Amino acid sequence: MKNFKRLLGLVREYKGYVILNIIFNLLTIIFSVFSLGMIIPFLKFIFGMESLVDTPTILEFTKEGVVEYIYYQMSLTIQTFGPEKVLIYISIITAILFLFKNFFRYMAMWSIAPMRNGVISDLRNLIFNKIVILPLSYFTKVKKGDIISRAANDVQDIEWTIIGSLELLFQHTFTLIIFITILFLTNYQLTLLMFVVLPISVIIIGYLGKLLRQESRIAQKLMGLILSSLDEGLSGLRIIKGFNAQKTVTKKFGALNNEYKAVATSVMRRGDMSAPISEFFGMLVVSIILWYGGRLVLDPTDSLDGEKFIFFILLFSQLIPSIKAISTGYQRIQKGLASAERIFDFIDAEEVITEIENPQRKSSFEGEIHYKGISFKYEDDWVLQNIDLKIKKGKMIALVGSSGAGKTTMADLLPRFYDIDGGEILIDGVNIKELKIADLRQLMGIVTQEAILFNDTVGANIKFGSETKSDKDMIEAAKAANAHNFIMELPDGYNTSIGDRGGKLSGGQRQRLTIARAILKNPPILILDEATSALDTESEKLVQDALQRLMVNRTSIVIAHRLSTIQDADEIIVMDKGRIVEQGTHSELIIEDGIYKRLNYMQSTEI
Repeated sequence: MKNFKRLLGLVREYKGYVILNIIFNLLTIIFSVFSLGMIIPFLKFIFGMESLVDTPTILEFTKEGVVEYIYYQMSLTIQTFGPEKVLIYISIITAILFLFKNFFRYMAMWSIAPMRNGVISDLRNLIFNKIVILPLSYFTKVKKGDIISRAANDVQDIEWTIIGSLELLFQHTFTLIIFITILFLTNYQLTLLMFVVLPISVIIIGYLGKLLRQESRIAQKLMGLILSSLDEGLSGLRIIKGFNAQKTVTKKFGALNNEYKAVATSVMRRGDMSAPISEFFGMLVVSIILWYGGRLVLDPTDSLDGEKFIFFILLFSQLIPSIKAISTGYQRIQKGLASAERIFDFIDAEEVITEIENPQRKSSFEGEIHYKGISFKYEDDWVLQNIDLKIKKGKMIALVGSSGAGKTTMADLLPRFYDIDGGEILIDGVNIKELKIADLRQLMGIVTQEAILFNDTVGANIKFGSETKSDKDMIEAAKAANAHNFIMELPDGYNTSIGDRGGKLSGGQRQRLTIARAILKNPPILILDEATSALDTESEKLVQDALQRLMVNRTSIVIAHRLSTIQDADEIIVMDKGRIVEQGTHSELIIEDGIYKRLNYMQSTEI
C-alpha cells in the first residue's frame, strides 16, 4: 500500500480537479435517484393504482413526513392539471433529469482528465530526472530496455489501471454509499440480507487480486527484456546480418515473446474473472431479495408494500453496475501496483554521486589538478590503485597503455561520473566532492571516441549545453573545428536535421561537430578520449587540426591509442593494470626503453 499512497500523493497536486469530480459525481447520483424516485409514485397516481391524497400536509423533516408531503404535492398537481397533462410533464421532466444526469456524468469525466494525464506526466518526469541524475555505474547493471519499459509501459499501465480506477472509485463509491443509505431507509431487513451474500464475492475477488499482482510483476519484467532485445536487434542489425545470425536472435526473441504471451494471457484471464463473479453474486442477491421481499409484501402484517419493494429492486439494480465497476477497479489496481513497484524501485535507486550540503561554488580553474593517492573499483577488482598525479594548468597530459589499464576510468573520475574509493581528487587544492557538481562539470569539455549527437539540427547539437551563446559564436566554433564548410553544403545548413545519433553524417563530420560543441562551451579543462582512433586518415587529419586549435591555452587530458598524436604532449603517463608505470615526455620515455618504447615500436612497424 506504500506505493499506492505515493501515487495518491501525486494525485493531491490536482486536488481541485478531484473536488470538481466529486461534486459532479454527487450531482449525477442525485439526479439518478431523483428521476427513479419520482416516476413510480406519479405513475401509480395517474393510473389509479393508488388514491390521491386530499388532506393538506405540512412538510416535516422526517422520513414519513417528507414522503407524505411529496405525495400530497403530486396529488395536487394531478388534480390541478389533469392526468394526461401531468403524464406529458412527467415524460418531459424525466428526459430533462436524465439529460442533467448524463451531463454531470460527462463533466465528472471532463474534470478528472487533467489529473489522469498530469499524474502520468509527473511520473515520466520523475523517471527522466532520475535517469540523468543516476551515476553511469547504475546503467552498467540495468538493461536499457527495462528502463524504457518502466517509463513507457509501466507508466501507461498505471494510467489504465490505478488512475483510471480511481476515477471509477470516486464515482461508484459515492453511488454505493448514497444508494445503500436510501435502501436501508426503505427497508433495513432487505438491506442487511444483501450484506450477508456480497462479502463472499469480496473475499474471492481479493484472492484473485493478490495472484494478479504477482503475475503482473512478472509480465512487466518480461516486457523489459523484450524491449532490451528489440534495442539490441536494432543497434546490432549490421552484425546480425553479417554473421547470418537472424535465426539465433529471432529464436531468442520468440522465446521471450512466447513467455510474455503466456503470462499476459493468465493476467488477462484472472482480471476478467472479477466482473462475472461480482455480477453473479449481485444477481444472486436480487434473486434472494425477490424471494424474501416478495414474502414480506404478501404478509399483511408487514409494513413493506409493493411500491417500496419495486423501488428497492429498481434502486438495487442500479447498484449492480457500481459493484461490478468497483470489483473490476480493484483488480485493475492490483495489476497496476506491480507497475508502480517497478517505477518507484527505479525512482528510489540510490544516487551514489551525491552533493554535500552547501557545496563550494567554482567558476574558474587557476592552478592544478591533483589525483592524490586515488584507488577505485567498479565491483570487486581494483581498476586503479594508489594513483598520484599532478596536472598543471595549461599542460597537455596524455594517458596511454593497453586496453583495461584504467585510462578512461582516470578521466571519468574527474567530472565525478564515478566516485573514488580511496584518496582524493583536488582542483586548485579543493576536493571535488566539496564542489557543486554543476560547477565542476562546467569547467570541462569532453570529446569521446564515439561522437555522441542527438536527433536534432546541426546548430542545436553544437549549442547543446551552451544554448545562450549567439549564432555568431556557434559559427566561429564550427570554423575552428573544421566543420563550417561541410555544414554549409548540407540542405539546410545549420538547420539540417542529422538523424538518430547523427546517422546522416560521416564519422569525421560527427566528430567535428562534437569538437565544435566543446569549443563553443570554452571550458578551461579538456578531456579527449581517443577522439580520432575510429577515423580514416583524411578525417583524422581534419579532426586532429581541430583538436590542436581546441587545446590552445587549455589544460588537456588526452587518452590516446595512436601514439603519433600525442608525441608533443607536455607529459605522457603510461598505465598498466591500474597503476602509473612510466611518466615523462616522448623523448624521455623512448630513452627509458620500457613499455612506452615497446608500444611506439609496435605501432611504427604496423603494416
